[in-house]
Amino acid sequence: MENNKMHILVVDDDDRIRNLLKDYLSENQYIVSTAENADQAKKKLEYLKYDILILDVMMPGKNGYDLTREIKKQIKVPIILLTAKGEVENRIKGLEIGADDYIGKPFEPKELLLRIKNIIKNNSKINLNSKYLIGNAKIDLNKMTVNLNKKNRKINNTEKKVLIEMLSNPGKTYSREEISRVSGISQERSIDVMITRLRQKLEINPKNPKYLQTIRGSGYVLWIE
Repeated sequence: MENNKMHILVVDDDDRIRNLLKDYLSENQYIVSTAENADQAKKKLEYLKYDILILDVMMPGKNGYDLTREIKKQIKVPIILLTAKGEVENRIKGLEIGADDYIGKPFEPKELLLRIKNIIKNNSKINLNSKYLIGNAKIDLNKMTVNLNKKNRKINNTEKKVLIEMLSNPGKTYSREEISRVSGISQERSIDVMITRLRQKLEINPKNPKYLQTIRGSGYVLWIE
């Protein structure tokens, strides 16, 4: 998608930052809307479709974490969180609830622009008619098969949904909550079983996975060489 067709919503209670980002991103050929708080943002989301949301964490009323959690339950849209808090635990919290990226204040607008471009690149649609390679495993999403060591293994619809999501965002850690939303599986144990099944189809050594890995305390990540 071309930049001039991308619509970004900036949500921040700081007028200066909100206006600065609107001006800067507009100069870089993005369509930019703004909101001062979570309530305004939710109203705009009811009537318009956005390609990326940029949310301030520390806002009066509902904070950016809560808003991210709400939005991710309803729609699939990339979210970048802005915050003055740079501690690792706050960054992890944002990613665990579904944020796609995190940038601490103060920051250079150019850095935010690079992160936006990275998200656009990573979220480009997977072509279901194409074949993908993860290590030695050849994935055919159209036929719903994985070929590894000359053996064809079928994948089911749930596994296909998770693979499409992870192939779209290689290197991104997915929490069990995010995988639940993608797959429709509600039980954590069932999610773990599904990941184990996928590993058996994708990995030469499923017990010591190289590509579909567990990130302790956070979730799962798919690496592609």
